[in-house]
Amino acid sequence: MGALDDWRFCPRCGGGLAPSGDHLACAGCGERYWANAVPAVQGILERDGRVLLARRGIEPRKGSWDLPGGFLGETESAADGLRREFLEETGLEIEPLELLRIDIEPYAGRYVFSVTWSVRGDGEPVAADDVAELRFFAPDELPEMAFPGQDLILAEWARHLVA
Repeated sequence: MGALDDWRFCPRCGGGLAPSGDHLACAGCGERYWANAVPAVQGILERDGRVLLARRGIEPRKGSWDLPGGFLGETESAADGLRREFLEETGLEIEPLELLRIDIEPYAGRYVFSVTWSVRGDGEPVAADDVAELRFFAPDELPEMAFPGQDLILAEWARHLVA
């Protein structure tokens, strides 16, 4: 699975694309294309030993539980993207506290470069944007997550709670 697997023609000039080492190269204009991971952010908001999770309202994995977050804009910093995504999905203004993990995850035919923080935010979260429901979960109540790496992230979070 790779972002460029089905690319046959150059989007700049229409010339044919051919593999050239770790990328595709255009025979017509010489442009080169790499299948880079897409940057995304997500956060762990904890209150009273419980973590805020979002039920996905869209595909992929609609109906599954997810950490609040999403994809970065092309020129957006990771911290600004995290603040924007939390505000869009939960209505909460948050502040990133600590960088927890960086993972590469498969997602809808691509790979995501996913950055996870612990965050602080006050107020009552309200589901919005592409989120169908928000709920706080204790470590012993955690549902199966939409993406495999999130199970690992939440297991680490739970271990730190009891440590």
